[in-house]
Amino acid sequence: MTLDHDLQIALYETMVRIRSFEDKTKALYLQNQIRGTIHVSQGQEGVAAGACLALRPDDYVVTTHRGHGHCIAKGVLAKALLAEILGRATGCCHGRAGSLHAFDASVGVLGAAAIVGAGIPIATGAALGIKLLGQDKVVLNFFGDGASNQGTFHEAVNLGAVWKLPIIYLCENNQIADTTPFRETTAVENIADRAAGYGIPSEVVDGNDVEAVYAAVARAAARARAGEGPTLLECKTYRWEGHHIGDPCLWREKGELEAWKEKCPIKKLRDKLLAEERVTEAKLDEIDRRVKEEIEAAAEFALQSPPPDPQTLTDFVT
Repeated sequence: MTLDHDLQIALYETMVRIRSFEDKTKALYLQNQIRGTIHVSQGQEGVAAGACLALRPDDYVVTTHRGHGHCIAKGVLAKALLAEILGRATGCCHGRAGSLHAFDASVGVLGAAAIVGAGIPIATGAALGIKLLGQDKVVLNFFGDGASNQGTFHEAVNLGAVWKLPIIYLCENNQIADTTPFRETTAVENIADRAAGYGIPSEVVDGNDVEAVYAAVARAAARARAGEGPTLLECKTYRWEGHHIGDPCLWREKGELEAWKEKCPIKKLRDKLLAEERVTEAKLDEIDRRVKEEIEAAAEFALQSPPPDPQTLTDFVT
């Protein structure tokens, strides 16, 4: 499908911002600037951008351990998120949450969940709250293919269906659960097929086609707002990095990564825009340059920011 030109440019810029952010995050980790481990999402930008831009500003998102892109696409400032990942006081959670638990309620990001599948019942609870309060909002719940095999998935989706909650269950199927290929853990061809067991509609989407993701989420959101309940979307994509930075990726078959890189969601939209002569290459190059400068400035901001003052240890705790 072809969307409005301004929307296409916004989708392109958002994907470039996510890619640049993840590249910088990886670089900072390798420079020993980030403690613990880190999970990046290069290759999956089409899902984050397409899904989040299809929402309204006051809608909610619940994300995963690989959620930087979702946060940025929903409106979390890159400098605030990067400062949080570095554990700085200027972070979106004042340096308390890091990468795995980052949230920003001001833009509707209700948090990441480090435990696989843990965000699904949280998102379902938020959707129940929306219904009880009579609000015109929806919840977009991101989770991976591995989470679809957790009990939390089945229990929460069942409740969402029974109560007709305003929620979109979006499986970002990147083909690998930790280090185990999807084909080795799941008997059904499509996770979306499981929706039949709960009496809700589903759709399989090319996760590397950002416009297709946008359209699918927009349809599901309209359905949810109309009181018709959840939709299960499965966006098929692929992560270029391992489960974490440093993962040797022994599970990959020869040529698999190269084949998926040919389906890069940024390149896919860029090539389409140029082929249809809807934008000049110079304009897209200018977006690339401007976003890269923005992320470099965000990194400088984060690196120069102080760590939290130990005297504030109990602040923000209720």
